[in-house]
Amino acid sequence: MAKVELDNRQIKWTTFLKDVFICSLGAYGGPEAHYGIFTDQMVSKKKYLTEEDMIELIALTGILPGPSSTQTIVAIGYKSGGPLLAFLTLLVWALPVLVVMTILSFLSQFLSEQNVSQDSLRFIGPMAVGFITVAAYRIGKKVVVDRFTLALFAFGAIATFVVRRTWIYPLVLIMGGIASVLSSKEEDLWYKVKLNPPWKYLIIFAGFAIGGLLLKIVSDNRIIHLFESFYRYGYLVIGGGQVVVPLMYGELVEVNSFMTSQEFLTGFGLVQGLPGPMFSFSAYAGGMAARNVSTVFQVLAAAISGITIFLPGVLLIYFVYPVWENLKKIKGIKVSLKGIMAVAGGLILTAAIVLFQRSGFLFENLLVLVLTIFLLLTKKIPAPIIVVLILIAGFLF
Repeated sequence: MAKVELDNRQIKWTTFLKDVFICSLGAYGGPEAHYGIFTDQMVSKKKYLTEEDMIELIALTGILPGPSSTQTIVAIGYKSGGPLLAFLTLLVWALPVLVVMTILSFLSQFLSEQNVSQDSLRFIGPMAVGFITVAAYRIGKKVVVDRFTLALFAFGAIATFVVRRTWIYPLVLIMGGIASVLSSKEEDLWYKVKLNPPWKYLIIFAGFAIGGLLLKIVSDNRIIHLFESFYRYGYLVIGGGQVVVPLMYGELVEVNSFMTSQEFLTGFGLVQGLPGPMFSFSAYAGGMAARNVSTVFQVLAAAISGITIFLPGVLLIYFVYPVWENLKKIKGIKVSLKGIMAVAGGLILTAAIVLFQRSGFLFENLLVLVLTIFLLLTKKIPAPIIVVLILIAGFLF
């Protein structure tokens, strides 16, 4: 196996990938929790990069569309061994949980065959809404820093609650970024810097986006539709898995009716109990969207969905990371992120409200929701244990 020289040390790729796997096994929760694992394993223990390097990578992935924690660890792989090690890093980081979520996409068929009522999973929905509500609270607490960002937060929430269409999500995010730039009093926002990026990755990125959209227009093939949809989710979202929920739900449940609200929430709830990136939920969603055809077709759909949602973010890392030292001097990018993230917080809040409406305003659902929020905020019980307890409660009661 190849080695790479890092700070005058010879680093074995196998050793590095084992450390990535350790990160994957301990990575519960959203990006913020993942960053803690990365810092402990990759910075403090193994010193693949400095703490300052880690902070800069978090800033970079916060600006880029895509799954931020996945992009961060892929960037560490790129820094440590170039594009090939970055790709292997992605596989080790994401593949285990993608396989599990693909298997879970067969859960409803399995329960049917065993004559087990899906009502036993009914508490997973309210629990998932609890996770989303806490994500909205934490993101809102982080991004709402003044009246302007509060207004953008409210705008994102109200606009997406009133207009239940897939096009509204990218539109309000873009508007938030533009509003933030226009209201900024900083000078030299678009300071010119000299960049020599590897354009081939941006060309591939754009080719997949445009090609997928064109193929979707002329074809009714379900696999093509899933490829285009999940690739689009990957490049429209800035932040963690919670941010992509409104987009997925609006299109997969409300527009195309690929699955019911409870089935969607069941998958999102179950992924909370698994380590690894939350974008792995896409494998479950893609598999559910292609069920009732054949087992092979469902597995293929899950694989396509799971891979394509990560693809744009990884391509952008390959494009941007080599020129990051100069790119981070452009203040306009960071300023626009302030508005985008404020709007995104509003989107997540609306998602929690709409999804709870779909679950039903029953006393038991409200009880599970409140209990989940309480346990998450107090941090007394780890997320996987919460998921297991809610599952057991559903089967017992």
